[in-house]
Parts: sequence; structure tokens; C-alpha cells
Amino acid sequence: MRVIALMAVAAVLASCGDGRTAKASGHPNAPGRDASAGAEETDNQHTFRDWLTACDNTGTCHAFGHATEGTGWVRITMAAGPDAQPEVVVGFWPDDGAFGGPVTARIDNVTFHGLIAATGEDALPVAIVDAELTRDMVDRIAQGQTMSLHAGSEGVTISLSGAAASLLWIDEHQGRLDTTTALFRKGARPAATVPAAMPRPRIVAAPAVSQAGYGDQEGQTLPAAIEALPAVVQCRAETAFNPDLQAVISSARLDANTILWSVPCGAGAYNLSNAYFTTTPAGTNPRRVTFPTASGEPRDQLVNAAYDPATRVIDAFNKGRGLGDCGLADSWTWTGRGFLLKSASEMSECWGVPSDYWPSSWVSE
Repeated sequence: MRVIALMAVAAVLASCGDGRTAKASGHPNAPGRDASAGAEETDNQHTFRDWLTACDNTGTCHAFGHATEGTGWVRITMAAGPDAQPEVVVGFWPDDGAFGGPVTARIDNVTFHGLIAATGEDALPVAIVDAELTRDMVDRIAQGQTMSLHAGSEGVTISLSGAAASLLWIDEHQGRLDTTTALFRKGARPAATVPAAMPRPRIVAAPAVSQAGYGDQEGQTLPAAIEALPAVVQCRAETAFNPDLQAVISSARLDANTILWSVPCGAGAYNLSNAYFTTTPAGTNPRRVTFPTASGEPRDQLVNAAYDPATRVIDAFNKGRGLGDCGLADSWTWTGRGFLLKSASEMSECWGVPSDYWPSSWVSE
């Protein structure tokens, strides 16, 4: 794949910048939008001292705490709706990258042993708290003074400064204040008074089409109509220092009348940015593609992106730093009328959280 080749080009460009870095974004309250639709911009991530909260378009919320020294974290997740129960995941990075024994958590003078570590050849140093323990653990996190994670002889201390405020914010966001289901401010109001979760928008991908003559093979050239666009002229100027980078052009047939073109616009040590355009098969009627986001502000360049013609999905992964523990991860589906946002997650703080555990800002079916 030419994506791999492009990554190799970027590896030697550490002095050229890192592309767009992680930045907090909001999410629209309305489910599903196309590339031309507007959205109400809201602040999706909030920081309360050492804790971070984030919610997605269905109302599911996460609260993250981090280690005071070393690399470790705890994530409390609460879905929206009256029947939701909290989930807790923890993680930290031992010296050799793997847990040296059973994982435990200690909050003040209470030790929790029911943490199930991930297993498998590529398992990350992450553990899930047994469901029977989560309520007790969340209550103690909200009221506690100290917290630590341990595995074998290694461990980290997690700050609880801001934990209570984060959980209170989630209660308010989800309409749980003073209910029996609240994470922090519990009361006598029944669970039935908690609002239901917002539905996930349903996105239907267009049928796959033949890619004969298109793809990421070497030797492709952009249609002259695209090369003449001011935005592409600027991209060419910003990548003129590396002809190999400029030559990494990819294309895809979206439908009988529409071809998608990817143009390299910049590269850093670990981030590669591209702009996307469409033309007719004859290379006429060039149009720039903008991609809807959870914040409602369309994006005109994607970072570390690739289009899969089989699934009709473009995935992008904008690293906040080389470790890949913070940044933006988004995907868009081609529906036949445009690219719709399929999923989006964001981790605005570089706390060692693997991307699989980042908080979502947008989900769909």
C-alpha cells in the first residue's frame, strides 16, 4: 500500500512539524448530518483539575483520571438512560510493557482485587474492573483522598483531584442528579426519571463499485483541473521540499460519475496530511471534499488517512504525539451523496491512554 510508503517518507521529516495536534471539540445534538449541514457547537471535553470528562452524541460519558508520576489512568464510563450502570477500566505502563502480576487498585485503605487484565499476544496493560465492584469503586473514587494501581512490584498513584466534580458534571449532563442511579449526587428520585439515551444515527454505505484503473499504485498523476486549484497549488508549494512525498497520489472510484483524489499537503515526524477532491472520470468539475465533524466545523484536510473502497470508509488518525496516546481518530462513510461522519473519538490529554479507550464524541450504526 502506498500509505505505508508515505509513512516511510514521513519518518525522515521529523523537523517539518507534526500536522494538526489534538484539540478539544464538541458534538452536535442532532443525530447525523451531511457535509453541508451545520451543527450547534458545544464543548465536548471538560477538565476538572486533574480529571477530564467527555460525552458523545448519544449521551454516553467518560471521566478520566491520570497518574501523578509515571503513566497510568482510570476511566469511568456511564451510558445514558435509566438502566445504565458504570464501567471502570484502568491501565498503566510497567517498565517492560506488561503487568508483572495480578492487577489491584487501592483507594484510601481499601484494596480492590477484581480487576481482569487484558490477555493475548498483543494485550495492552489494561484491566477491567468486575461489574460487581464498579459501584463501590466509583463511590470511593468520588469520596476518596488517594488511589493507586498495582501489578507485581510496580504501581502508579492516580490523582483524585477533580474526580468528584467530573462525576457530578456527568450526573447533571445525563439528568441523574438526585436519582438512585447518580454517580455522585444520589437521591431518592427513581431511575425512571432519567432521560433515555439519544439514538445512534444510522448510516448506510453506498454499494461497492469496481476500482479498475484506480487505487494507490505508483505513477498516478492528478487531473490538470485539480492541479490548477489554488488549494492544490498551496499544497504543492508546502511539499516542494520532497518530490517523493508529492508523488504519493491515490484515487478511488466512488460511483460511475465521481472519482476521489487524495493530495499530500504536509508531513511531520508521525503525521501526514492530505486534502481530498472529486472529479468526473474525465478529470473535469473538480470539487474539494470537506468532512463533517462532531463539533460541526467541517474539516478540509485529514491526517494519516486512508480510504477503503470495500467498506466505503475513510479512516483518519491524528496523533497528538508519536506514542499515539492522544489526538483524534475519525471515520467517514461514503453514502452515494457525500461522506457522513461514522465515528469520532478524541483524547486531548497525553496520559498514556491507548486509542481503543479514548472517549467517543460521535457514534453511529
